[in-house]
Parts: sequence; structure tokens; C-alpha cells
Amino acid sequence: MGFIVVIPARYASTRLEGKPLMTFAGRPMIEHVYRAACQSEASQVLVATDDKRISAAVKAFGGNVCMTRNDHESGTDRLQEVAAIHQWSSDQIVVNVQGDEPLMPPAVINQVANNLAANTAASASTLSWPIDSTHQLFDPNAVKVVADNKGLALYFSRAPMPWARDSYTSVSGAQQANAVVSGAMRHIGIYGYRVGLLHQFIEWPMAQLEAIEKLEQLRILANGQRIHVAQACQAVPAGVDTQEDVDRVNSLLKA
Repeated sequence: MGFIVVIPARYASTRLEGKPLMTFAGRPMIEHVYRAACQSEASQVLVATDDKRISAAVKAFGGNVCMTRNDHESGTDRLQEVAAIHQWSSDQIVVNVQGDEPLMPPAVINQVANNLAANTAASASTLSWPIDSTHQLFDPNAVKVVADNKGLALYFSRAPMPWARDSYTSVSGAQQANAVVSGAMRHIGIYGYRVGLLHQFIEWPMAQLEAIEKLEQLRILANGQRIHVAQACQAVPAGVDTQEDVDRVNSLLKA
């Protein structure tokens, strides 16, 4: 069974309203994300949105789109609605590619899908990348992940993990350190899901740790399901959240 890519895309954004339709190298950002996903081994790629402007833009470049409700709290909820609309089987693997990552490597999309297919103990899969600076280790916007010896996630946190007890005596002291903790991994926000998990996810109440950390993947762990984690096969450039990101990505795509 092949995998399917769904790209959740919404118009509203706190910092960059309408960013899926922002133009990069002559094309809307959502088109760049869509075309990158089409270069993967996915059997189907579609955009999930509640906005008619985004839907029209996707149809204009020949893409597939699924209209969804406008009351979803997360991309995972939107993903589940798409799966329900299309009546995909519970063992179907769906990869969630964020609509603001126009530089997502197709090989990484394949990797997260193949990892889930190969690890039957997991209901979801995701990727990580080594942390390369002490600043990043302490940046709450850079989510950290730790996994067991089988590559199954133990925890995700905005706090630094693991904590080097013998190197850091306080947070302020750690921030001034030059060395990065060996083995510290940053979570990359791409997921593979089995559709059965998506249907369960929307029935579960928000978990206590999810509410504290503001990380919805903790709801999966809190309910006894496993998430497979592996280092990405290649670096994944940062997505688009700020005007500085817009300028950076524009330069790379034009080049």
C-alpha cells in the first residue's frame, strides 16, 4: 500500500496572513510545497483547506484540493476530516507536510512514510536533526525529542533535553556554555500517521502535558500510542514564519 500526502493550509496566520498564497519565485508558496510532495513516492497528494482563495489557487496550478471545516484546532484534526471524507482504510499511511515548508526535500517525505510502514509498533512517525548550537538547545520554539533504543519517542519538550547534569549547574550557566549536549535532537515537524490513529486522536481530550508544553504529539504518547523517530536523511530547511524567512526562501528558490 502506498502512502498519501496531505498538506493542511489555512489563510489565517498570526504573523503572515495569507502566507500559503505569498509569491515565491513567481509561484504561490502552496504550489512549491505541492510540487515538492509530488516528487516523492506518494500515490496521491492533496491540499486540505477551509479557504476558497487557497482552493482556487491550488486548482489553478492543477493540484488536488479537499475543502474542510473552518473550526479545526490543529492540522491533525483537519487531516482526520480528509481521511474520513475519502474513507481511507485504518491502516492507510498519510504524511502531513506543512503548507509553509516550500523547501521540504521529497526524500524526507519518503523516509517518514517508509519508517512508519517498517515499524508496526508505532502508530505515527516523525523525524529529528542534531542540535547545532546552545542557543537552539534553549530556544523554546525548537522542540526537542528523546527516543528509546528502538527509535520510539519517549518525550517531546520545548525545554532542553537531555540535561547535562555535570556540565550545567543552572540555566543561565548553560546558556553561556560553548559546547552542545551530545545527542540532543531537534524535532522536525513532519508526521506520518496510520489513519486509525487519526480517528482516535480527535476523540481523546487534550492531555495534561500537551496543554503545558503546547505540543499536540504528547496527546498520542499520553494515550499509550507510540511515535517512531529517526534522524532525517538530509537537512530540512526551516519553514516560513517571518518576513526574514520570506526573504531567505525567496533567495533560495530564485537561485
